Amino acid sequence: MMRKTNDSFAKGKPSRRDDAAPKKSFNKAASSKTTQKQYAKPEGARSFGKPQQANKPVRSAKPVKKEENDGTIRLNRCLANAGVCSRREADVYIQAGVVTVNGQVVTELGTRVKHTDKVMFHNQLIQSEKKVYILLNKPKNTVTTVSDPRGRMTVIDLIRGAGVERVYPVGRLDRNTTGVLLLTNDGEMTEKLTHPRFEKKKIYQVSLDKPLAVEDFDKLKEGFHLEDGFIQADELEYVKDSKRMEVGIEIHSGRNRIVRRMFEHLGYTVEKLDRVYFAGLTKYNLPRGRWRFLTEAEINALKMGAFE
Repeated sequence: MMRKTNDSFAKGKPSRRDDAAPKKSFNKAASSKTTQKQYAKPEGARSFGKPQQANKPVRSAKPVKKEENDGTIRLNRCLANAGVCSRREADVYIQAGVVTVNGQVVTELGTRVKHTDKVMFHNQLIQSEKKVYILLNKPKNTVTTVSDPRGRMTVIDLIRGAGVERVYPVGRLDRNTTGVLLLTNDGEMTEKLTHPRFEKKKIYQVSLDKPLAVEDFDKLKEGFHLEDGFIQADELEYVKDSKRMEVGIEIHSGRNRIVRRMFEHLGYTVEKLDRVYFAGLTKYNLPRGRWRFLTEAEINALKMGAFE
């Protein structure tokens, strides 16, 4: 069985229908203590839990730096977001008195501004876009790009009317892979969610062309080498009542087509691939092809790295 964590399969559990997920809020889903098991281990499959080390020192959690949640940002960050300069350089310019906010010269470091404030640098107006965070339940036959030279449907086409801000997909899902996809214009968050060193958790439901043999189940858990290096499933379980033709797999790797390649390496064809969980985000109450803005709680959780 998969390890029991607040952000386990209970929150991102695969289902055959998008609208069959329990109606819970983001916070409630994160704190649920009792959920129905949807997966079953094969008979005879051994446990792959990591052995406990005796007298292992407990590391204290690093304090999380809290950010203001009042709709303001630091002035140096405003300048950096607008592409004027780096934050460190912005501090120098602020102290030099060349930055004004609503017509007033500002020289104090740490000054915070609103999106509606008029910020000028050397008497030139600074344009700073409002940060936007959109969660999409991506359907099949849709490419994860801003535009497509072949005229195919893109994820941007699906969110028309979301606003004037220009957003980009965070990571990539194959054209026929469905499920959770985040779009934003927040470059810093995109870096945190996609860079390999942050190892963000992803959960997929995989439908195969034939039953997954127990020995191949074990291989996926133990890991093996592909052309671009070693890979293994962090967690793996059969979907209940699927006759071993559907599995739930948890990975942290962001390599291209990694889930499909793992099963293809063992001689299976992935007929359906649905991402049900990404860095704490799920598709609860979000039908296929629909989108919504993230809540403040979800945005703050992503910024703090609450879900790895």
